[in-house]
Amino acid sequence: MSGRAHTRILGIDPGLTVTGYGVLDIDGNRLSYITSGRIRAPGGVLALRLKTILEGLSEVIATHRPAQVAIEKVFVNVNPQSTLLLGQARGTAICAAVMHGLPVAEYTALQVKQAVVGNGHAQKRQVQDMVRRLLQLRADPSPDAADALACAICHAHGGQGLGRLATASFRMKRGRLV
Repeated sequence: MSGRAHTRILGIDPGLTVTGYGVLDIDGNRLSYITSGRIRAPGGVLALRLKTILEGLSEVIATHRPAQVAIEKVFVNVNPQSTLLLGQARGTAICAAVMHGLPVAEYTALQVKQAVVGNGHAQKRQVQDMVRRLLQLRADPSPDAADALACAICHAHGGQGLGRLATASFRMKRGRLV
């Protein structure tokens, strides 16, 4: 990783109600926090919720000018309707990145947790704590922002290769890693 030029990464934790985002810089081995937050989509009409996500992420991209985007993959939920809706929010987030000409890397929650906490089955609270420590923040970011920052950290610390190692000892059962 050392010798790598300065790169700005936008991490996204997609959600139909709340989409988390986090921006960090990587310079060699050093991570620097830039910003993080949440985009809250109003309840109601799906198309308007997706528009809010698209416009919010477009604004984050225009303001902070990341070079790369890392986004969390959707897991198969017990409720197929919820999975489909979340997939639409995720697709909208990917579109925001692609519209700005940015490459998009995708990671499972297991890969992100493995990269940040060292345990693919870590709890949200553990992820928040490790993100705060790794980025030397004064307080824990919100859960959505922490997940987005964790996704960016995962990408910064090895990206796709790390993800393959993190899931190497798992198998699929009914569409889920076990």
